[in-house]
Formats: sequence, structure tokens, C-alpha cells
Amino acid sequence: MPKKYPPLTPDEVIQILKARKFTLDSTRGDHQQWEGFIHDRKRKVTVDTGVTDFDDEIIKSMINQSGLSRDEFYCSTDRAARKINKRSKK
Repeated sequence: MPKKYPPLTPDEVIQILKARKFTLDSTRGDHQQWEGFIHDRKRKVTVDTGVTDFDDEIIKSMINQSGLSRDEFYCSTDRAARKINKRSKK
């Protein structure tokens, strides 16, 4: 059975956030805060750039922080969309 949240690297998550018009707000050590507006609500997503890839729970947390659904999040870029066998919605 495929994982519900396939692994993503920090670079992939950052590309997703950029595709959704998030901008880098601050950096503290390996942690970056990305800020954007989703559904007319300000959102902040924390990305740990010091890891190789994220496990299910961390990805789920970042998706929740973003205010996007799982499909909206993964389908923000072609590369991430392929991980869930979908097409990006650019």
C-alpha cells in the first residue's frame, strides 16, 4: 500500500510553497518560515532544511500549516504531483 504522504525533500517543499506564492519570512538555523495567503488567510509554514527528506507526520503538519489539502499541496508542482500519481494544477 502506498504511503499517504510520500516523502518530500526540503527543496521540493520550498518549490511547492513558491508555486503557491509563499515567500521566505525568516530563517533561524536550519528552520525557515515561509509566509503566504491561502483562501484569504495568512499562513506560515516551517521548513527544516537540515534534513534529507520528511516523514509522513512532518509532511502532514506542513500541509496543515499551509491551509491546503493534500492534493492541492502535492499538485502544486509536477515533481511532487508525480509522487501521488497525479498531474500538477499549474
